[in-house]
Amino acid sequence: MLKGIDPLLNGDLLKILDDMGHGDTLLVVDRNYPAFASGRPVVRLGECGVVRAIEAILTVFPLDAFVAHPLERMEVKDDPALIAPHQERVLEIAGAAHGGPLEYGVVPRHDFYERAKHAYAVVHTLEPAPYGCFILRKGVVFPEGTD
Repeated sequence: MLKGIDPLLNGDLLKILDDMGHGDTLLVVDRNYPAFASGRPVVRLGECGVVRAIEAILTVFPLDAFVAHPLERMEVKDDPALIAPHQERVLEIAGAAHGGPLEYGVVPRHDFYERAKHAYAVVHTLEPAPYGCFILRKGVVFPEGTD
């Protein structure tokens, strides 16, 4: 156990998050997502939903401040205007962690699968709600007092 580290962040996940560089993408997906199909490393978080997983990840993972949409979500029912309750909650958590308001990038389902092939890794949760699939783009960690 490490002091100050969310206990959901196991060693495998912490290593992946640490190894990622600026601009690398991380997928956080629900239980129905074909996590292994992309061929990327997969970390299973077990009895955990996407909201809790992203909340824990964002305690150590900076979102990219140099792009318009460092957080993207899978499109709901082929309608970019629809947003599921768990997607709303993730956006709130991400905005708080990022230090300001964010807007989602919306990725159609089949495009999401294509983009997954280029992700650094996949975090697989047991989220039961559909469309619980997100892309997080890693940002830069600035030294204290600079930005």
